[in-house]
Amino acid sequence: MTVVWASLIFYLSTRTFASSFSVWLLAEILHLARLRVSAAAFALLQYLLRRGAHLTVYGIFAIFIYYSLAGESRPKWSLRRAVASVVIAAIYSLTDEYHQSFVPGRDGSLLDCGVDTLGAMLGTVVVYLSHGVLSRGTPPPATVVVESR
Repeated sequence: MTVVWASLIFYLSTRTFASSFSVWLLAEILHLARLRVSAAAFALLQYLLRRGAHLTVYGIFAIFIYYSLAGESRPKWSLRRAVASVVIAAIYSLTDEYHQSFVPGRDGSLLDCGVDTLGAMLGTVVVYLSHGVLSRGTPPPATVVVESR
């Protein structure tokens, strides 16, 4: 699944998903919601949409990387594996932005690499939190200690 997700990221870096795509998508969303916004608000929403997409896509990517590195069905939390997941996602982001610098209508951006890396970090936080919640399970029933005199 990790390779499939990496391929999706590569595909999203093509000309098809340039800035004009997010303009169209946001316009359609606003139209369906019957909302009208100013040009400045639209530009801000488009910026947030694109950055949110970077965060989300790389967060999911880091989760896939984390579990791919584990090689077991129910791995325990590993900070080393989490760091490796973020580093791998960050390196992939750099190569993806480099690739975009050759795509007409796209450009490579170190800011996007930073957002991608932040997304990968957030993905590993999700893994950490899920391990903490799942490892605790159901708390044992409370016991009352009564001291006798």
